[in-house]
Amino acid sequence: MGKSLYQKVWESHAVSTLADGRTQVFIGTHLIHEVTSPQAFGMLRDLGLKVKYPQRTFATVDHIVPTENQDQPVDPLAAEMMAALQSNADDFNVTYFDLKSGKQGIVHVVGPEQGITQPGTTIACGDSHTATHGAFGAIAFGIGTTQVRDVLATQTMAMEALKVRRIEVNGKLRPGVYAKDVILHIIRQLGAKGGIGYCYEYAGNIFDEMSMEERMTVCNMSIEGGARCGYVNPDEKTVAYLKGRPYVDMSDFEATAARWLSFASDPDATFDDVVKIDAGEIEPTVTWGISPDHGIAISETIPDPAAAATPVEKASIEEALAYMKLPAGTPIKGVKVDVAFIGSCTNGRLSDFREVAKYIQGHKVAEGVKAIAVPGSQIVAQLCKQEGIDKIFTAAGFEWREAGCSMCLAMNPDKLVGDQLCASSSNRNFKGRQGSPTGRTVLMSPVMVAAAAIRGSVADARELFDLAPQSAVA
Repeated sequence: MGKSLYQKVWESHAVSTLADGRTQVFIGTHLIHEVTSPQAFGMLRDLGLKVKYPQRTFATVDHIVPTENQDQPVDPLAAEMMAALQSNADDFNVTYFDLKSGKQGIVHVVGPEQGITQPGTTIACGDSHTATHGAFGAIAFGIGTTQVRDVLATQTMAMEALKVRRIEVNGKLRPGVYAKDVILHIIRQLGAKGGIGYCYEYAGNIFDEMSMEERMTVCNMSIEGGARCGYVNPDEKTVAYLKGRPYVDMSDFEATAARWLSFASDPDATFDDVVKIDAGEIEPTVTWGISPDHGIAISETIPDPAAAATPVEKASIEEALAYMKLPAGTPIKGVKVDVAFIGSCTNGRLSDFREVAKYIQGHKVAEGVKAIAVPGSQIVAQLCKQEGIDKIFTAAGFEWREAGCSMCLAMNPDKLVGDQLCASSSNRNFKGRQGSPTGRTVLMSPVMVAAAAIRGSVADARELFDLAPQSAVA
């Protein structure tokens, strides 16, 4: 009987079975940043331990760095955390991509672009969106600070095996429908808790046709659907993306590529569940509430609690609408926005900025809207500058920032004020997620964020930009 990629990777990394039934799993690659690692390193010092395999750990700074004036963070805590990461990297001989390296950025952007992320391995990081790396056929998951300590000290951690749900999306996407819309649609269909206990395998011609960066967008938000991780099987696109990157061994690349591809799920692999979705049913999708599964097509209206199927659903809709200050039963299109944010580990890559740049030339951000574009890494920023993309954004009225997590979360100066509503290409729309306890977030694709910035309200990018059928998936 055939095996899934998850089974192959799990079996090849299982060290032993513990007394409580969990498996001790070897972690092939460990990624760290400034927020969840200081306490873990502190525990190592307290115990007199070293990092077991420092060559398997890579660090960068992303969550707390300002995207303006990075030379001198204004927040003393941010400066302290950055200094701690530098000290820990030096003391424990860990590779660190700092602000002066030219390679710094969001950890989930840096790993793939450096070739650190590779198929058939296990990847852990003290960050929930580590699922991003599953785009390369890796089993990648977020862990807590205590587990960060365990991985640093032993290069292993204790886990229970997951079930695997195969999500097949086949057909043809409509013009103006992007990878972000696909994953928001999936989360809407299956629920924010639908993936609990599962690993998601994304399959079907839609994921086959996506670029590696588009696959990263999808896998990134697996956690928003409740799954511990998600992956796309490695293929020739995966191999081509990784070839020649700094941390890829090129001594016998053909053998390396063959090994990577061997981890793909077998044709006769069995799964615990299979979900099939028609790509043609997916429209540009945006959120209206306070959970990533509060999504609707741009052509739809905001849910009415009176139409809820259960009292629990009714209460959930009422809570969300009260926080979002949106009227039930009215179109989402036309809701006023105050801030527009393009960036994050979900949509802060070169292809995201390229796609938006194709459409915003000749347009201007609406008066009263603060629009910011934040590259996911210093390398992305440099490539954008080489192509003149930064100038296209600034000419349209966007602020072009330096690399970092920025407005995805409230750990740096980029925050909402009061009850501002933000059209965001990030991954979470929780209460207070973007810095203000009353700030409101509407998730959407980067092109949809650009349309909202220009219109000054939630808009259908297909109408504003007259998107042609041949538009790329991004």
